[in-house]
This record gives sequence, structure tokens and C-alpha cells, in this order.
Amino acid sequence: MGNQRTKKPHIIIFNPDEMRWDTMGHMGNPAAHTPFLDEFAEKEAVSFRNAYCQNPVCVPSRCSFFTGLYPHVHGHRTMSYLLHPGEENLFSELKDAGYYVWMNARNDLFAGQMEGWAESNADQIFYGGDVPKAPGPVDKAALKEEEKYKYSHFDGKLGLDENGKNYNADDEAVDGAVNFIKNYDKDQPICLFLGLLFPHVPYGVEEPYYSMIDRKKLPPRIREEECRDKSKMLSLLRNYQKLDDYTEEDWDELRAVYLGMCAKIDDQFKRLCDGLREAGIYDDCAIFFFSDHGDFAGDYGITEKAQSSFEDCLTRVPLLIKPPKGEGIDAGVTDSMAELVDFYATAMDYAGVVPGRTHFGKSLKDVAADRTKENRSFVCCEGGRLPEESHCDEYHSSGPEGPDVNFVYWPKMMAQTDGDAHAKAVMIRSRDFKYVSRITGEDEFYDLREDPYETANQIGNPVYGNQTAAMQVELMRWLQRTSDVVPYRYDKRFTDEMLWAKVKNDCPPGFEDDVKEKIRGGMKQGMLYMYLAKLRESVREKEIKE
Repeated sequence: MGNQRTKKPHIIIFNPDEMRWDTMGHMGNPAAHTPFLDEFAEKEAVSFRNAYCQNPVCVPSRCSFFTGLYPHVHGHRTMSYLLHPGEENLFSELKDAGYYVWMNARNDLFAGQMEGWAESNADQIFYGGDVPKAPGPVDKAALKEEEKYKYSHFDGKLGLDENGKNYNADDEAVDGAVNFIKNYDKDQPICLFLGLLFPHVPYGVEEPYYSMIDRKKLPPRIREEECRDKSKMLSLLRNYQKLDDYTEEDWDELRAVYLGMCAKIDDQFKRLCDGLREAGIYDDCAIFFFSDHGDFAGDYGITEKAQSSFEDCLTRVPLLIKPPKGEGIDAGVTDSMAELVDFYATAMDYAGVVPGRTHFGKSLKDVAADRTKENRSFVCCEGGRLPEESHCDEYHSSGPEGPDVNFVYWPKMMAQTDGDAHAKAVMIRSRDFKYVSRITGEDEFYDLREDPYETANQIGNPVYGNQTAAMQVELMRWLQRTSDVVPYRYDKRFTDEMLWAKVKNDCPPGFEDDVKEKIRGGMKQGMLYMYLAKLRESVREKEIKE
């Protein structure tokens, strides 16, 4: 399946924010409008029906999929703890391997207070902000007047500028990436990362995308009144968001606007791929399209997301991979299960770069070459905090008095102050079952064969006792396997001075400088003792001959 590539492929990463897996037409959503992604999946890429993020909010998810590590390994499980100097990641490792790294500024990855840290991971960062602000909602005044829209994140139809466009920061970043590609004249392979805001809330999109979505074709919403024994976090969010006055027509409008945002993402991805073709490097690219997490978008009567909830609408994401020409590709949709940590492993594999430490991703090259290949038997996701970790909730990070009640994120921040609702939790999901372990004991278990929308929590149901126990054991073993990482490089147990002090009495006279040089050169202690033994033997033989 491999090839004899003499040049490293370009690594192209297109990363929309908060895009659910079922927002694409080829995933069976009759209302979705993603013609380019659908054709891309049919002819040139493998699209994963069962790809899952490792945390349902931005920063922890990105810290995970750019390192191949789970959030619990180094504690990257909050919105306010990003990568610090010394933490290797895809960008730093590819840059060290000779790649020219271009990224736009929206990556939610590097600690911003560390001067020069973000810049050290890239050769070029596109900051943008050089175009006029795009027009806002057409019905802004009406939305402000109705209480039900206060916390819904709904903006509806966006206005157009004098050129008939709504040219936003994402558009600027896409054009910046395309211009970079067309003018790139170096011999180095490229690693290009394009992180976009859409379809992250607020839910708002302009024409023609607004009208592209047929509201009558929307699939049924997962209704909150049809659910039982769901998590405390969901009930708190519903209580604080106050969306009880939302009608099904309101929900349909919100969901259609969200799909319209995804339709714009489809166009922007096409613009990037067209730019790669025009530059003549498309065939030489390994292209990755995936999102960091999903969005409730009205399911369970909630909007946006929650860090300690693990429904598929939040954890199941798009993942499409196009290998460089010459690598195996079995284009189409695969049912093979994948985690976003597998993106890290796959990108490194295509680039031919060996990580310098333990990681937990599995390269998806074999699945890309043969869609019937199995990758994982289960996937995991994690979130939440310990009760005493008030610094890990967004309410306290907003200031000593917390957020203003008029702030659109006030409901989520209030819900996170509840230590039980926001408790640390881990999800494990197989094809048939999902189990969520919470430190508060509010566990969840779903039979996905009978209940694919996770409406009825079956924890405690004796019918599923064996399956629950089996998943608990598997989860414990997963945590054991992934609890830490070890670098592949060796550390010296002693300083050079310590080691010399240990061996100097064994060193024959006249060889002191030679032995010290061996120590400075990194000779290990065992090898050094063997070397000294040979020196002594050589000296004895010489003395006997003399």
C-alpha cells in the first residue's frame, strides 16, 4: 500500500469549530447542503461515520488532537489551560522535521501569556483583522426584544455589505491561506493549519446559505420531553437558558441556520482545495477535514455545548482524510471507529516523522486504503472538574463577581458552578453501548441499538448489568494504559562529575582525559564500566609484555 515518495507530502488541516458529524449530506442528513464535501468523500477521501473528539469543548479537544494525548494525561481539560513551552505538538515536531508551518491565529492551543511561545511553533502566523467587520443580524432589534432569544445564541439571517457579501474573519483567513499557497516558493514541505470559527455560535449566516436549507427536510429533533434520567447538567442548562417558549418552528429555524453555516464551510473548504490545485500541489497533499466537537443545536432542548456532557451530537465529529497521491485510498464512508488523537498519528505517519514520546493515536493510513479495516473497538471522551477546582469553571474565570446576567454565556457559567453537574466524567462508547462514569455517581448507560439518540438512561437496569460491568473494566484499563507518557530519549542518571567520581578509582593512570571525554559524550554507565575493564586489561597485557 505504501509508495516510494522521495519528498514529504504537504500536510493540510482544515478545522471548523463546533461542527457535528451529521451536518453533511453524505452522512444521511436530507437537509444538509455540503456538495463539495460529499463529492470529496465519494471520490478522493475516506469519511469516518464514527469519529469522536476527546473533550466536548474547544481548548481541551485541540490540546488533545494536536499532541496525540488524552486531556487527563497533562491536565488539559479546561478552557484556561493551554499548551506550555516544552510540550511537543504536531506543529513543533513537523517544524523540527523541516516543514514550513503556516497557521492562522485561531488555534486555541498555545498559552498566550508566554511571550514568543506561539510564534516558536510556526514559521508564519496569519493574524488577519485587516478587513471591515462583517454585517450583523438583519433582525437584530427584534431579537433583542424577545426574551426567548436572550440566551439562545440565535442571530438568524446576517446582512450583506455593499458588495453583496458577508465577508467575515473566516473568509479572510481562507483567502490568506490560498494566497500563501499560490505564492509559496520554498523547497520545504508545508504544514498548513486553517482554524475557522464557523459553525460555532452565534447561529447566524447570510444569503445564499441562509436559504439553501429546506426546513421541511430537517430530521426530527431529539426532544427533551422524550428523555428520562439524563444528566444534571442538561437540566440546569435548560433551566438557565429559558428556552421553554421556543416552538418547533423556532427550533427548525435555528437548526436550519446552523446547517447554513456548515454550507458556508463547505464552500470555504472548496476554495482552499481549488487553491491547492491552482498551485499545482493538490496531489502532493495529505488533507484533513475535521471539527473539534459538536453542538446541541436544539437537541435535548439546549443550544451550544457543555463540557461534561457526552451525547453524540457533541462528541461525534466529521473526519475526512485524503492521502497524497500514491498512498492507498479507498474513497467513501467507513464505519471504522476513530478518535481525534488518531489524526495526530496519521499526520505524523504521512509526514514520515516519528514522535519523540509516547502517544495514543493510531494511524488511519490502513483504513484510508481499505475502508473495511477496523481501527478501534471503543472510543473515549472526558470532561468536567473536581468539586474543589473552582478555577476550572468558566464562572470563576470571568472575574471575582462572575459574569453579567446579560452575557449570553451566563446560563452555562451558572450551570458549571454546580459541582455535581460539572463533575469530572469519562465516556466510553462502543458501536452498541455507551457508558458515562461520573465521580458524583450520576452514571449513564445507553443501549445504542435500541436508543441511538440516548434518550433513556439505563444505568441500574439489571438487563444491562453485564454490559455495564464490562465497560467499567474496559474504562479502568484504558485509564491505566493512558495515565502518563514517557519520552523516547534517555536521561542520564548522574551528572558528568558524579559519574567521574564513581569510576575515577578504576581508571588506569594516563587515561583520565580519555575517560572524561567518553563521559561527556554520553557513554552510559554500564558501557563505561566495560570500557574501563578493557582499558585495565590492555594496560596489564602491556605491563606483562614489558
